[in-house]
Amino acid sequence: MKHNNTYIAIMAGGVGSRFWPYSRETRPKQFLDILGVGKSLIRLTFERFAQLVPAEHILILTNDKYAGLVSEHLPELPLDNIICEPSRNNTAPCIAYTALKLYQRDPSATLVVAPSDHVILKETAFLSHISEAITFTDQHAGLVTLGIKPTRPDTGYGYIKMDGTHLDGVNKVERFMEKPDHNTAVDFVESGQYLWNAGIFIWKVRDILESFAKHCPQVTEVLSEDLSKLNTPEEKAYIADTYPRTESISIDYAILERADNVYTIPADIGWSDLGTWASLHAYRDKDGDDNVINAESVLLTDVKDSLIQLPAGKLAVIKGLEDYFIIDDGDVLLIYPKSDEQEIKQVRKSISDETYL
Repeated sequence: MKHNNTYIAIMAGGVGSRFWPYSRETRPKQFLDILGVGKSLIRLTFERFAQLVPAEHILILTNDKYAGLVSEHLPELPLDNIICEPSRNNTAPCIAYTALKLYQRDPSATLVVAPSDHVILKETAFLSHISEAITFTDQHAGLVTLGIKPTRPDTGYGYIKMDGTHLDGVNKVERFMEKPDHNTAVDFVESGQYLWNAGIFIWKVRDILESFAKHCPQVTEVLSEDLSKLNTPEEKAYIADTYPRTESISIDYAILERADNVYTIPADIGWSDLGTWASLHAYRDKDGDDNVINAESVLLTDVKDSLIQLPAGKLAVIKGLEDYFIIDDGDVLLIYPKSDEQEIKQVRKSISDETYL
């Protein structure tokens, strides 16, 4: 089923720093074939949503420096559908910018916001839930998020607490919770009241703009100084001036944690955010020792529960490692305990030579 006044905004401006050194400043994770299927993550995301809306209704929100990569991976996408942010100001400003552009075109438009680099195995169920959310927002002034049914007490995700009430079968959200410690995460999962926050949102553009006006007006006020320039040849220069002056804030903090009209649809869609090397290890097929091997030639002895990724033509001989990442990206070799994977982002920040970033 195609939705004629629905637009998809795919967020593709991040660096994927927790996948360093494979993900770099010049080739972020969303443009890589992380899954080894011959397609980049952004390509897979685009093809998934192309089943729901025409290609001209798919927008890519990215950084200026990645516009060429977007066109390379999505050649059928109109160039005007690549919305470039001149500075990295987190998710709220780019969503507000997109909503303002769409409102000028079609005040009744629905906007679906989704990451470019997640895995969704159950695509039919996913698209069905998106359609359900679109129908809901047609009838109610609500902000809807897909909540993922948790399969484990994961401390790396934010959580959504349902308040136990429903509107037309859709769950009312009581609050969003930041990443909990392990014991708290166990309590969340056992209660049955919490879902993982996957960062997939559905709303009418008019409703999200009203929420910005109420809860985070600075962002839309700055971007609205001269709305007549949006969707014109003057837009790029206008945004280059105004956008960097917006508050750097996530959509979660700016709107979802403050609004009282947030709803969620629990979704079993085979989801993974592929946010870290450990999540990739959990997703990929493993050998008899629980190793994920993406390499042409390895000789392993007493190596268990590890992920090994090597460039073509390289042989690795490894002995006596358990629960490690071994990532050889040519000019950078990363050997790191899986248990310390959250440090990789900080390690990357400590590298002073931009050649390796």
